[in-house]
Amino acid sequence: MNFALSEDHLMLRQSARTFLEKEISLARVLVPGATVADADYEANWSKIAAMGWPGLVIDEAYDGLGLSCIDLAMILGEMARTLAPSPFLGTLFGAWAVQKGGSEAQKKALLPAVAAGSTKLALAVADASGAVDPPSHEATARKRGQSWGLTGAKSFVIDAAAADWLVVAAQEEGGNRAFFLLEANQPGVQVDLLPWRDVTRQVADVRLKDAVGERLAADDATLWPWLRDRVLFALATESAAGTQRVMEMTVDYAKERMAFGRPIGSYQAIKHSLADMLGQVECSNAATLYAAWALSENHARGSLAAAMAKAYTSDAYMAVSQRSIQIFGAIGFTWEMVNHLYFKRARANAELFGSARAQRARVIDMVERKAA
Repeated sequence: MNFALSEDHLMLRQSARTFLEKEISLARVLVPGATVADADYEANWSKIAAMGWPGLVIDEAYDGLGLSCIDLAMILGEMARTLAPSPFLGTLFGAWAVQKGGSEAQKKALLPAVAAGSTKLALAVADASGAVDPPSHEATARKRGQSWGLTGAKSFVIDAAAADWLVVAAQEEGGNRAFFLLEANQPGVQVDLLPWRDVTRQVADVRLKDAVGERLAADDATLWPWLRDRVLFALATESAAGTQRVMEMTVDYAKERMAFGRPIGSYQAIKHSLADMLGQVECSNAATLYAAWALSENHARGSLAAAMAKAYTSDAYMAVSQRSIQIFGAIGFTWEMVNHLYFKRARANAELFGSARAQRARVIDMVERKAA
């Protein structure tokens, strides 16, 4: 395949960068003691919704733009560069679940509102251990007439506190896992924000007690592999873009910071570190663009590409953001500098929906099964 981006993709990325650099400010979270409550979540969502981004990957039949994963990568990458606090990622995951697994009635009821920015979603899959694959014994669903009653808990749910609707993975009475759609603002749903180190993103635990929901039409075996690939790709895209931004910041600082009459970037140890960063950036971008292409084309290697991208970018983002803090020196450790926010985002992304080690194990399994 051709890894070069088209002129349209470059223009889309540049327009997103220009918009986000102008509109997104992290000033409120760059103070000691700041929490995610200080992030401009709702204000940023309004700006993003006005751009039409919530409908990027929603089919045109439901008032979306129907764009590809490559197009999405242009926008999502720029959001990751600025660490834009908003419920975009959770809504994206939920919209994917409804679009792939929902009935026609469920799609028509929700997706146009999501595309318009008036409805936000969240995907609740993980158990307390962080496991996202079936079974899901910590949440159960019982059939009650035309609806279902859900009881239990889900953990590490991105943007649940901002969501109007939740897509929840729960165990049915027959032992199979399924996905259920339920209103977040009902008596049986309790959302508890976690004291998350990444103060630019809301992550919560969700507790359910006889919460009323409706089952998505697709079964777990149909929906989850497709959905997991796209979730991993999205997180990898964030990590790759964040890695590149951290490298750029560090290179700029190494050119300006003087030590013993010379820029610190002129010293061999710093040069080698920056060269290592560049290598990790290039590999991260290649991995995520390949995954974007494979998923856009529904290629047979889509699952493999997504897992490889998540594995590599998770490690690269953490390594580069940590080394950046070291190169910045004492100032890199201060709350007022943005370095620590990138490191915290890297650390969180690395664990969500499966660590790099877990993804490498999946890659090995996929390769072995194909070779057998």
